[in-house]
Amino acid sequence: MKKKVISMLLAAAMTVSMVSGTVLTVAAEETGKELSVQVGPNPETIDPALNSAVDGGNMLLHAFECLLTVDQEGKIAPGQAESWEVDEEDGLTWTFHLRDGLKWSDGSDLTANDFVYSWRRVCDPEVAAPYAETVLGMVKGFDEAIDGNLEALAVTAVDDKTLQVELSAPCTYFDSLAAFATLSPVQEATVEANGEAWAIDAATYVSNGPFYVTEWVPDSYILMSKNPYYWNADAIKLGSIRWNLIEDSNAAYSAYQNGEVLMIKDVPTEEIPSLEGNEEFHVEPIIGTYYISYNDQVEPFNNPLVRKALNLAIDREYVANTLMQGTYSPATNFMGPGWKDTDGTDFCEKANGGQPYLSATADIEGAKAALAEAGYPDGEGLPVLHYSTNDAGYHKVVAEYLQQAWKEIGVDLEVEIVEWSSFTPQRRAGDYEIARNGWVGDYSDPSNMLDLLYSSNGNNDGKYASEEYDAAMDIARSTIDVAERSAALHQAEDIMMADSACCPLAYYNDFWLQSPKITGAWHSAYGYWHFMYADIAE
Repeated sequence: MKKKVISMLLAAAMTVSMVSGTVLTVAAEETGKELSVQVGPNPETIDPALNSAVDGGNMLLHAFECLLTVDQEGKIAPGQAESWEVDEEDGLTWTFHLRDGLKWSDGSDLTANDFVYSWRRVCDPEVAAPYAETVLGMVKGFDEAIDGNLEALAVTAVDDKTLQVELSAPCTYFDSLAAFATLSPVQEATVEANGEAWAIDAATYVSNGPFYVTEWVPDSYILMSKNPYYWNADAIKLGSIRWNLIEDSNAAYSAYQNGEVLMIKDVPTEEIPSLEGNEEFHVEPIIGTYYISYNDQVEPFNNPLVRKALNLAIDREYVANTLMQGTYSPATNFMGPGWKDTDGTDFCEKANGGQPYLSATADIEGAKAALAEAGYPDGEGLPVLHYSTNDAGYHKVVAEYLQQAWKEIGVDLEVEIVEWSSFTPQRRAGDYEIARNGWVGDYSDPSNMLDLLYSSNGNNDGKYASEEYDAAMDIARSTIDVAERSAALHQAEDIMMADSACCPLAYYNDFWLQSPKITGAWHSAYGYWHFMYADIAE
């Protein structure tokens, strides 16, 4: 069953709840303080294999735990595995040693075989996990696995507590992948008994993290209670976390002001000037880029000169510093600050010989010249173009700006507002012409973002396809020479930027409101809030 079917199932469950008032719930075994927060609206999915959104990922971070985790300092730390080692000779064999007595949230035993099942499931073509190639493409047998021979994937349970993984090529950041939510374990019996519907019902949502879903009211909240079977349950201070599913930022702000929630991610943009200097208003950089996807497989976007013209017509300084009120930064490269090159330096500092690919201000004459070269002088012959976005944060004002900016070169643009729960599956399916997009790093290796443009990547929303680009990324995936790998990654960015494969607009910062009553929580460079060890001051 494909992912769009899962979205339909989730939508159906929401409809039933709204009509009948049904609350999807299971009995919570733990009581205690409840932390009420808002990180987004109804998630598209909270199936670890299928999620590719930050809001869903934030929830998964609390409900599941991978072999490894990322600590408050951003370093890889033990998770379900208490230790691990890599074969020193060739770097191809990784062995993970699980903790004693691991259990699922229903109290049943969790073993290395659960990871074998879960990782094979990520490769299953019927599941269509968008991250499959990114997180497991370097594992021996991956190509056969995605063709349906799941047993070919070289992930083996040596015994109940030992998982061994054989790679086809060295991957120095495989520990980061082992800490990434897509590779969370899921319970085979539950998934096989309920199909994709297992992840939309609190009664069947079995997990292994510090919290588990005990109540789910679509369009209202997801309640996660402390998991008494979590290996480190004694360190969990909260009794529950209520994820308020609020899409409207004004409603979120009102809930924060009224004390109904103690943290909100979606702050109304019109309130930002009044919040400057407020200790409860936080702005922190994260690694990621807000960009525009063109559907490169349909006219006129299959012409790189059209894409180039649209890219050149944008004033990124105005977008970031005026429209976005300085909460973002102008993006002149695809890869922004924070991504680490193979020598540990900032990747973007060496990109394009140290020069930005795009001007921070608009180049109207260059845009008009590119459009004329494409065969559309002053926009003549171009149909009305359509831009899809969801209505949150700065998305709508950016869309309105694009209408004005592109009008200057003779391009007419219509804006289509799409509800968040429908927006990402629509974009992934290629059911759009131009769409708002963005990526926040899951780990700091540049391949995490550059892989988005690989022709077969499940997150390649623009359907960009370049043999040269794929060849450069293939070198980056297979070489053990750090200098060669760095050169290949930079070459890949050179190629996609020369092709105007997409349109970088701004580098992300997260901005949010958080009550000082919350203690022991932290925010990461990957755009996540970590509440698992938080407490609420009296």
